[in-house]
Amino acid sequence: MTEEKQVDVVVIGGGAAGLSAALTLARARRSVVVLDAREPRNAPAAGVHGWLTRDGIAPTALLTIGAREVEQYGGRIRYGRAATAERTPDGFVVDTDRGERLHGRRLLVATGLVDELPPIDGLRERWGRDVVHCPYCHGWEIRDRPIGVLGSVHHALLFRQWSARVTLLRHTSPAPAAEQAERLAARGIAVVDGAVRALEVVDDRLSGARLESGRVVPIAALALPPRLVAHDGLLIGLGVETAEHPSGSGTHVVADAGGRTSVPGVWVAGNVTDILAGVVQSAAGGVTAAAALNADLIEEDTRLAVRRWRTAGFAADVERANSERVLGARRHGLDSLLPTPPS
Repeated sequence: MTEEKQVDVVVIGGGAAGLSAALTLARARRSVVVLDAREPRNAPAAGVHGWLTRDGIAPTALLTIGAREVEQYGGRIRYGRAATAERTPDGFVVDTDRGERLHGRRLLVATGLVDELPPIDGLRERWGRDVVHCPYCHGWEIRDRPIGVLGSVHHALLFRQWSARVTLLRHTSPAPAAEQAERLAARGIAVVDGAVRALEVVDDRLSGARLESGRVVPIAALALPPRLVAHDGLLIGLGVETAEHPSGSGTHVVADAGGRTSVPGVWVAGNVTDILAGVVQSAAGGVTAAAALNADLIEEDTRLAVRRWRTAGFAADVERANSERVLGARRHGLDSLLPTPPS
């Protein structure tokens, strides 16, 4: 086991949230190490969209640039997976699957989430390409194509903004209620009954959705709302609170607006707590959590300094130097009472 010396913050997760947090902490002159498993959620996507000045950049390229920026401020990047995380008397220790042991006064977890996809043949292989979930991430790329939407009236109405050719594939969802059916019809969205069994692909392009009946519905893209499940195994082991997300879309780690969890010293950022966040929002969450975490460390640093001050005992030279620094000409003693000697 290779032991690393203690740092102010160990960041678990080297995605947009984790790297943004690490960059902010390093610029705050905090010692920080990032543990990155190199498994970004958006790895299948061709590009990151909606990020001003970075629109279309490949996900791996974005993370490479981010890691380099963290390192230029003294932050360190370690590659591997966190196997365990435990509390110690002076912080936390994280053991990695590569035999490293990282020590931190604080722990910031940005491990993201996993998209749980329905068991349809060929779907996972197309995920992030022409099978998508977010119109703001992928809508422009599939605009004006025939788009199938799997089981979600909300998603069907949403993706109608990007294409006039939208079909709601009911799959295993209930039939739309009367009001929903009216809204779909008013927007020209067809509804197809029957569960989807497999996707049809021609020349590495999605061409249709094959139903259990054998019917093939022609589509060039498929949109669906996956269930979003936070990567929270390490956090659960530390006693952090998790819950169903208010949106009903999946599970998340409960934290306040600054990323502070129910366990002292443990902070979270990105999709592990905000499961609906895109890349930009996750990066912003990392900055917010880092700022709140740094403020927490400042409080601890000050508390420890006061304790040392109170127990250091009296020393004339230290007292005089501190009085001059704090009080200047108002310090106690004869200097302030005597006339200033001529120059």
